[in-house]
Amino acid sequence: MTAFRLAPDVADAFPDTLIALVTATGLRGREPWPDTSAALEHLERRLADGTWQPADETDPRIEAWHTAYRSFGTNPRRIRPSVDALGRRLAKKGTLPRINPAVDSYNAVSVRHGLPAGAFDLDQVTGDVEIRRADGSEEFTPLGEPGSTEHPKPGEIVYADSTGILTRHWNHRDAHRTRVTEDSTRVAFILETVRAARDGHLVERAADELRGLLLPRAERTAVYHLTPARPRASIGPGAGRRL
Repeated sequence: MTAFRLAPDVADAFPDTLIALVTATGLRGREPWPDTSAALEHLERRLADGTWQPADETDPRIEAWHTAYRSFGTNPRRIRPSVDALGRRLAKKGTLPRINPAVDSYNAVSVRHGLPAGAFDLDQVTGDVEIRRADGSEEFTPLGEPGSTEHPKPGEIVYADSTGILTRHWNHRDAHRTRVTEDSTRVAFILETVRAARDGHLVERAADELRGLLLPRAERTAVYHLTPARPRASIGPGAGRRL
C-alpha cells in the first residue's frame, strides 16, 4: 500500500489544487501501443496544419503554474513547468519525443490539455509519497543523470518518499530512481492543476483520456484525487478495475 499526501502547508498555500492519480498495474510496456502512437501523430498533424497550438506561458493554465513557481522562489522562465517545456519543444520541433509507450501516453495527454503530467514506478517508491516543501537537506538525482546529486532549496515544493526527492520544483523534473521504463508494471501517473475551480473539468477529462490509453495494456487501472479537502489517497497493490 502506497499513500499519496498533500502536506497541510502546501494545501493552505494552494487551496485550489487538484491532483489526479491514474494508477495502472500489470502494464505491458514492451508491446505496441497503437492508440498512443495515433494520439501523438494526431497532435503533430494538427500542429503542422495550423489547427492547434500547445499552450504557452500566455495561456492561463500555464500562467498559473508560473505564478506558483515564483511563490516558492523558482524562476519559471529559467526552470519551466513540465507542460510548458514540453509544449515549447513541440512548437519548435514539430514532434513530441518518443520515450516509451507509458511516458509517451502521459506526454500526449499533458500537451493536449495544457496540464503538467508525470509518473512514478511504484515498485521503486519507498514508503509513502508526500507533496511538501523541501527543507534543503534532501538529495535529488535528476532523470537521465544517475551520477548527479542536487539539493532542492528550502521551501521548494517537491514530491518526496522516505528515501528522497522524486520531483523538483513541484513538476519541473522527475527523479531517475522512480523513472518509468518499458519494464515498469505498476505505475502512478499524475495530472495537476492549481486552479481546480476553472480547470478541474480538464483534469477529469485528461485522466479519463490517459486511462483509456492505458486500459488495453494493463490488468487494472484506477483514478484517485488529492485536494486540500481530501489530502490523502491510498493505493493498494491490486487496486482498480480488471479488464
